[in-house]
Amino acid sequence: MIRDDDQTRNDDIRNDLDGVSWTLVDADELPGDVPVLSSYPRCADGNGTLTHLFFSDDEFDIARAKSICGKCGLAESCLSSALERAEPYGVWGGSLVIDGVIVEVKRGRGRPPKHPRPPLVVDEVPLPPHLVA
Repeated sequence: MIRDDDQTRNDDIRNDLDGVSWTLVDADELPGDVPVLSSYPRCADGNGTLTHLFFSDDEFDIARAKSICGKCGLAESCLSSALERAEPYGVWGGSLVIDGVIVEVKRGRGRPPKHPRPPLVVDEVPLPPHLVA
């Protein structure tokens, strides 16, 4: 279900893009003065292989996403831009963001426990080079 403020934001974006034509080109065809992002974060490469981790409700998936972001060189800029956009949900730059605010842990469904659990920390184990496709 789309919230009213999300729908308004989507409508504003669509109105801003009316009449804009888009053309895909290779990076080699761009003029020399156009900056090209050379160190693109793996989580945002568009393949969608890890997207479920960064927008999951599962505590373990969120911990894995934070671990992946912890090794990324763009984590700081990723987090600052997510806060600037007031992202509604997800792991951005190694932090869990809910409604544009950094939170330590995602509150689960139901009544909170009497004794809070410590945050789950997961270390990603890199794949050996011979297993990487």
